[in-house]
Amino acid sequence: MLVIIGLLAGLVGPRLFGKVDTSKVQTAETQIRMLRGALQAYRLDIGRYPSTAEGLAALMQAPPEDAAFWSGPYLDDDLPLDPWRAPYRYVHPADNLQGFALYSLGADSAVGGKGVDADVGYLPKRS
Repeated sequence: MLVIIGLLAGLVGPRLFGKVDTSKVQTAETQIRMLRGALQAYRLDIGRYPSTAEGLAALMQAPPEDAAFWSGPYLDDDLPLDPWRAPYRYVHPADNLQGFALYSLGADSAVGGKGVDADVGYLPKRS
Protein backbone atom coordinates (compact mmCIF):
# COMPACT_ATOMS: atom_id res chain seq x y z
CA MET A 1 0.00 0.00 0.00
CA LEU A 2 2.79 2.45 0.90
CA VAL A 3 4.57 1.61 -2.33
CA ILE A 4 1.45 2.54 -4.33
CA ILE A 5 1.07 5.84 -2.46
CA GLY A 6 4.75 6.59 -3.03
CA LEU A 7 4.44 5.88 -6.75
CA LEU A 8 1.35 8.09 -7.06
CA ALA A 9 3.06 10.92 -5.19
CA GLY A 10 6.06 10.59 -7.47
CA LEU A 11 3.87 10.88 -10.55
CA VAL A 12 1.40 13.54 -9.41
CA GLY A 13 3.68 15.75 -7.28
CA PRO A 14 5.85 17.15 -10.09
CA ARG A 15 2.76 17.97 -12.17
CA LEU A 16 1.17 19.87 -9.30
CA PHE A 17 4.35 21.86 -8.63
CA GLY A 18 4.57 22.69 -12.34
CA LYS A 19 1.05 24.14 -12.16
CA VAL A 20 2.03 26.28 -9.16
CA ASP A 21 4.96 27.74 -11.10
CA THR A 22 2.76 28.47 -14.11
CA SER A 23 0.13 30.14 -11.93
CA LYS A 24 2.81 32.42 -10.44
CA VAL A 25 3.72 33.64 -13.92
CA GLN A 26 0.04 34.29 -14.66
CA THR A 27 -0.33 36.15 -11.35
CA ALA A 28 2.65 38.36 -12.22
CA GLU A 29 1.15 39.13 -15.63
CA THR A 30 -2.19 40.07 -14.03
CA GLN A 31 -0.57 42.27 -11.38
CA ILE A 32 1.51 44.04 -14.02
CA ARG A 33 -1.62 44.81 -16.05
CA MET A 34 -3.26 46.18 -12.88
CA LEU A 35 -0.21 48.36 -12.12
CA ARG A 36 -0.15 49.56 -15.74
CA GLY A 37 -3.77 50.69 -15.39
CA ALA A 38 -2.91 52.56 -12.18
CA LEU A 39 0.05 54.21 -13.91
CA GLN A 40 -2.19 55.32 -16.77
CA ALA A 41 -4.70 56.84 -14.31
CA TYR A 42 -1.82 58.63 -12.58
CA ARG A 43 -0.65 59.99 -15.93
CA LEU A 44 -4.13 61.28 -16.75
CA ASP A 45 -4.22 63.23 -13.47
CA ILE A 46 -0.61 64.44 -13.29
CA GLY A 47 0.27 64.66 -16.98
CA ARG A 48 3.25 62.34 -16.76
CA TYR A 49 4.28 58.96 -15.41
CA PRO A 50 6.16 58.82 -12.10
CA SER A 51 9.92 59.14 -12.44
CA THR A 52 12.17 56.21 -11.63
CA ALA A 53 13.07 57.94 -8.35
CA GLU A 54 9.41 58.40 -7.41
CA GLY A 55 8.71 54.82 -8.41
CA LEU A 56 5.49 52.94 -7.94
CA ALA A 57 5.16 54.49 -4.47
CA ALA A 58 3.76 57.57 -6.28
CA LEU A 59 0.63 55.51 -6.91
CA MET A 60 0.01 55.35 -3.17
CA GLN A 61 1.26 58.72 -1.92
CA ALA A 62 1.40 62.00 -3.80
CA PRO A 63 4.81 63.37 -4.70
CA PRO A 64 4.95 66.82 -2.99
CA GLU A 65 5.26 68.77 -6.24
CA ASP A 66 2.19 67.05 -7.73
CA ALA A 67 -0.12 66.96 -4.69
CA ALA A 68 -2.58 69.49 -6.18
CA PHE A 69 -3.34 67.21 -9.16
CA TRP A 70 -2.93 63.80 -7.53
CA SER A 71 -6.24 61.92 -7.11
CA GLY A 72 -4.92 58.70 -5.61
CA PRO A 73 -4.28 56.35 -4.15
CA TYR A 74 -4.48 54.58 -7.48
CA LEU A 75 -4.55 51.08 -5.99
CA ASP A 76 -7.15 49.62 -3.62
CA ASP A 77 -4.52 47.75 -1.60
CA ASP A 78 -0.82 48.16 -0.85
CA LEU A 79 1.71 47.83 -3.65
CA PRO A 80 1.99 44.12 -4.39
CA LEU A 81 5.20 42.16 -4.44
CA ASP A 82 5.66 39.81 -7.35
CA PRO A 83 4.69 36.15 -6.73
CA TRP A 84 8.32 35.40 -5.80
CA ARG A 85 8.18 38.07 -3.05
CA ALA A 86 10.33 40.66 -4.82
CA PRO A 87 9.29 44.24 -5.65
CA TYR A 88 8.27 44.93 -9.22
CA ARG A 89 10.87 46.91 -11.14
CA TYR A 90 9.84 50.25 -12.61
CA VAL A 91 11.87 52.59 -14.82
CA HIS A 92 10.72 55.79 -16.52
CA PRO A 93 11.55 56.77 -19.14
CA ALA A 94 12.31 53.54 -20.98
CA ASP A 95 13.01 52.83 -24.61
CA ASN A 96 9.98 50.66 -25.37
CA LEU A 97 6.42 51.11 -26.65
CA GLN A 98 4.99 52.03 -23.22
CA GLY A 99 7.60 54.63 -22.35
CA PHE A 100 8.20 52.88 -19.04
CA ALA A 101 9.49 49.50 -17.94
CA LEU A 102 7.45 47.54 -15.39
CA TYR A 103 8.46 43.97 -14.80
CA SER A 104 9.41 41.07 -12.55
CA LEU A 105 12.63 39.13 -12.90
CA GLY A 106 10.76 35.84 -12.49
CA ALA A 107 11.52 32.90 -10.26
CA ASP A 108 15.32 33.18 -10.52
CA SER A 109 15.46 36.93 -9.69
CA ALA A 110 17.99 37.37 -12.51
CA VAL A 111 17.80 39.16 -15.84
CA GLY A 112 16.67 36.92 -18.69
CA GLY A 113 15.83 33.29 -18.23
CA LYS A 114 13.32 30.87 -19.71
CA GLY A 115 10.07 29.40 -18.49
CA VAL A 116 9.28 30.46 -14.91
CA ASP A 117 12.71 32.13 -14.73
CA ALA A 118 11.87 34.49 -17.61
CA ASP A 119 11.32 38.19 -16.99
CA VAL A 120 7.63 39.12 -17.06
CA GLY A 121 6.08 42.45 -18.03
CA TYR A 122 6.92 45.57 -20.01
CA LEU A 123 10.64 45.15 -20.35
CA PRO A 124 13.30 47.73 -21.12
CA LYS A 125 15.18 47.21 -24.37
CA ARG A 126 18.34 45.30 -23.73
CA SER A 127 21.39 45.35 -25.95
